[in-house]
Amino acid sequence: MSSPMKTGPLEAGEASKNETSKHGLNTNRGRAISILDLILRVFAAIGTLGSSVAMGTTNQTLPFSFQSFQFRAEYNDLPMFMFFVIANSIVCGYLVLSLPLSIFHIIRSEAKISRVIFIIFDTVMLSLLACGASAAASIVYLAHKGNANANWLPICQQFSNFCQRISGSLIGSFFSVIILILIITTSAVSLSQI
Repeated sequence: MSSPMKTGPLEAGEASKNETSKHGLNTNRGRAISILDLILRVFAAIGTLGSSVAMGTTNQTLPFSFQSFQFRAEYNDLPMFMFFVIANSIVCGYLVLSLPLSIFHIIRSEAKISRVIFIIFDTVMLSLLACGASAAASIVYLAHKGNANANWLPICQQFSNFCQRISGSLIGSFFSVIILILIITTSAVSLSQI
């Protein structure tokens, strides 16, 4: 007949070391995810800033314009482009203002409430940025292709520099949309590991 085995102090100490090492591993993972979050926020801020500046400074006047009548294309001729610039500027400002809190998450990777708030605000900013980029993309498509049913002619044959700049600003904005999706995903992963 065998007697039940009791746990001695040595075995209990080994168990606490295993729990400590698992906690340390989770802390290191959380710190690495927080560093990735900071890097992604910097890249998204650069993308939105570049898109805002590229679209906001876009204009072109055709060389065969007359003194009394000029053919000119500017971003503020269309409300969708103005909304695009405003949306990118708001998201860029939010991303820059969120950098200190992202640095705080590197130092204190156990913070839960601020991560939940981050996920909520990041989702709102993702929606705003995606709306602005989609609205501008529809107008850029019309500028390139036109619409025969509505008798809208494509203008990019005449205003080629204008169209190249607005198309380039869309690339930066959609790049930032993808980065914001990654930021939300990394925030959710880091929150699940706390």
